[in-house]
Amino acid sequence: MSSTEIVNQNTSSEALNSPFVQELVRQIRAQDSYGFYRNWSDELILKPYIVSKQAKRQISVEGDVEAATKARIMSFYRAIAAQIEQKTGSLSQVVIDLSHEGFGWVLVFSGRLLLVARTLRDAQRFGFDSLEKLAEEGEKLTQKGIELAEKYTEVAKL
Repeated sequence: MSSTEIVNQNTSSEALNSPFVQELVRQIRAQDSYGFYRNWSDELILKPYIVSKQAKRQISVEGDVEAATKARIMSFYRAIAAQIEQKTGSLSQVVIDLSHEGFGWVLVFSGRLLLVARTLRDAQRFGFDSLEKLAEEGEKLTQKGIELAEKYTEVAKL
């Protein structure tokens, strides 16, 4: 094994063990009412979230957003909401409004407080370049949401 492979393997295992990625896997497994993912590894469950730039270019934005892609987007933001809820104790919810063309928005809120607001474009191409980017983006959005929830606790409890 070369030193580059060892570094990549260590980086991937660090990302795989991040609190956000572990919560994302829990969210995906929680939606699996038939036990389809029961024997799948975490890496295999997360594989649809990793889409290279080249692969993204090959995904058509002409048709409707697939149900599996919508489910991936929802699980990603539910993981953020769950992490915020765990850290702050404030119940957090997710709302997604997505047109059939792949445009829309995502809101994560607690009470009357908006914790995360994201515009979605070309949702058909939703994904991240690497597991590390997935973990980084999830952790970043989670942390910003936690900061808002802690700063405005009285609004989050309304």
